[in-house]
Order: sequence, then C-alpha cells, then structure tokens
Amino acid sequence: MKFTCEKTLLVSAISVAGRTVAPKSAIPCLEGILLRAGLGVQLTGFNLETGITVDVAADVREEGVCVMPARLFFDIVRKLPDDMVTVSVDSELQVSIKGGGSSFKITAMDAEDYPELPDVNAGKGVQMPQSALREMIGGTIFSVSENQARPIHTGCLIEVHDETITMVAVDSFRLARRTWHSPEPIGREMKFVVPATGLREVEKILEDSDEPMTFILGEKHILFHIGGATLVCRVLEGEFIDWRRVVPSNNETILTANVATLTAAIERVSLIVSEKIKSPVRCVFSDNVADFRTVNTIGSAHDTCPVAGNGGELEIGFNCRYLLDALRAIPTEETTLELQNGLSPIVFTPVDEKQDYAYMVLPVRLH
Repeated sequence: MKFTCEKTLLVSAISVAGRTVAPKSAIPCLEGILLRAGLGVQLTGFNLETGITVDVAADVREEGVCVMPARLFFDIVRKLPDDMVTVSVDSELQVSIKGGGSSFKITAMDAEDYPELPDVNAGKGVQMPQSALREMIGGTIFSVSENQARPIHTGCLIEVHDETITMVAVDSFRLARRTWHSPEPIGREMKFVVPATGLREVEKILEDSDEPMTFILGEKHILFHIGGATLVCRVLEGEFIDWRRVVPSNNETILTANVATLTAAIERVSLIVSEKIKSPVRCVFSDNVADFRTVNTIGSAHDTCPVAGNGGELEIGFNCRYLLDALRAIPTEETTLELQNGLSPIVFTPVDEKQDYAYMVLPVRLH
C-alpha cells in the first residue's frame, strides 16, 4: 500500500473514524483504525456497536489494507508539518509515514481479523438538512435515560411520517421532543430507536449547514451518510413509551415568558443548590410574574421573572437542573408554559406555530 494525501484531510479523517475505535477489545485489531487504499483512502473505526467510515481523497499508487494503531497514527500525522503526507506499508506490515522533513516507521496489524461492518441495504433512504438533524439531536439527547434497566429509553425515538420527522427522548423525570417539517413529502413511514451513544457521534460529524444527509434503516441497524462519512449502529429493540399520551393537553394555565429572562432567573436561584444538597425550586405563578425560591442548609435564594398571563398563585416544585436543561434547548426567544395544578408537569411549547417542540418536566414534592 502506498498513497499521498493532504495532511489536514487525513488528520480530520483519523479523528472522525477514531471516535468509534474500541479502547480495549478481545479482538486486538478493533483497537486500531482499518486503513484501505483503493480508488481513494478509506478509514474505519468499529467497536462492535457503532462503526464510522470516512473516505479521503488521495493519490493511491499501490492498493492495500491494514490496521493502524489508532492513537499513534493520529499523533504522528497531527504533528507532521502542514504539507502532503505519504504513507506506505510493505508486505511485512512495516509502515513508513513521511511529511516534509519528518519520517516515522511503525508496525501495523493484519486486517484479516477485522470484522465487517453490518450491511445496511434497505433501498431508499430519508434525506434532510444536516443542520436540522443536528438541532434535533442537540434539542433532545440530554433527556435520554441512563437507567440500563430499561435500555429502550437509553436512546432517542425517531418517527418518520409523510411530512415530518420527530425525535423524542425520555427518562423518569422529563421528556424532550423536536419535530422537523419537510418541504416535500418524505414518502416513508417508520419508527425506530437509536442509541444515544451513536447519536452523539452523528452530532459531532454533522455540520451547521443545509447540506443534505441521508439515513437508511435496515433490519437491525441504521446507517447515516454525512458528507464523506458513514456511521452505522444497531437500533434498540423494545417498546418505547407512548409519549403522546404522557404529555398533558388542554392545560388550564398557559403563560408566556422570554426564554433568556426565565433562564437567568432560575440560574441565579440554583446557585445555592448542589448535588449534595438537593432542594427543589419553588415556583409560584401569579399575575404576570413567576416567583422562584429555594431554601436549604446553605442558605436561601429568591428571584422573579415577568410572564404574560395569570397563574392563579399556582405553586409547583421542580429540579432546577431539569428546568434549565429544557430552557437551554428551546430554539425560540419566547415560550409558553403550560400547567394544570401543583402535581402536574410543566410543559414548554412554542409561541410561534412555525416552531415545533415540547419539553416536559415532572414536579417534585415540596413537603
């Protein structure tokens, strides 16, 4: 194998593919990056759960395949001068890496034992802008459950309908939903759950642009095509919660608030709340004002925030971290707060109908 490639492209590709390299594995080659030279250069990282493949434009003089030690390969190429990099591998798996006036010799591994990535070939995929999927992941994944007793909720539900794609995440305390409306009919109906670990890697690859990406659902895996990168991971099996029945509707109290002002007020009150001393934030919703208080052994804090509407002196207690997570994910300047009574969750929904999201946070007992 022998090829020449631009350093910046190769560093970027190693960095992306290396995210799914297994740190320790019973299969030693999975601790490295599969390097394949053909029409171009392809790098693959795979930990048996999630795999990423990145294609890089290169001048290939000799075809071949081997497994490079991931960390060492990345460190060497990253430290080379900003120039073209030449990599050659002989029949004894001795690797020569040259760039500018620098040269290194390391040993690769045989690719014979490297497992094949799952083959996902289910025909037509679903396409959407990269920025749209990135916003959906960032706006929901913080609500994914960490409780392995219910593994289905350690991922995000994705529902594809004719004109919308919806992503939902839940744990025992909250729910997050974001929906993207397609300008054209999607022509597909599907529902599946992607592990949060895989979605976090997808989010890192996605760019904040309108460039399209495509995902294809197989029998047990999902494949994401993003530019020159491909990620494949297993979908989770099980029955996801019926989130439409969980989110309360026809709420009696509906208020409107500025997201930044509301967030700042709760952040100030939460300064005396710690993980060691968990105390709820008391929220009293009155006429055009929301009152926030908390008291614990450290001290007390009080703040207010203007709201539009009358809460009727409704008092509810919440975990401030869950409230702040939801508020920081809201993509609009203003939001509505929907409530029913002192035991009901608070639901954040958009003021503008063009936006489509919902964040629900369950209350905690005040006494």
